[in-house]
Amino acid sequence: MEVKVSWNGPSGMGFRAETGSGHTVMMDGAPEAGGHNTAARPMELVLAGTGGCTAFDVVLILKRSREEVLGCDVTLRAERAEVDPKVFTRINFHFTVSGRNLKPAAVERAVRLSHEKYCSASIMLAKTATITHSFEIVEAA
Repeated sequence: MEVKVSWNGPSGMGFRAETGSGHTVMMDGAPEAGGHNTAARPMELVLAGTGGCTAFDVVLILKRSREEVLGCDVTLRAERAEVDPKVFTRINFHFTVSGRNLKPAAVERAVRLSHEKYCSASIMLAKTATITHSFEIVEAA
């Protein structure tokens, strides 16, 4: 896996990341740090990537368990250390999973397996942060 990150130039703190899979992601800093607030902060993208990693796992596990999953959202709420390095110290993952006749035990198992075994991003973040999970099931019409 490879990603190239390039600074957009001396007029700000914007960066462009080009991924090995051929995609581009823009990043920018806060105005108080010299940025122009034109894109997500790098640490927001760390959370976004972690949310994508774990949601991917949960959906895949539920599908393989033959659950009729139709939607999956995960909201990550994080706290960071006050001093540098400002690592994440607490992260709550709240999953909203929709489908037909989803079994709570199956959803709980999928979330647990992602956290304990499959989601490398959240497993890495758990080295510095207390990770908690919650979920709700929405019955689809």
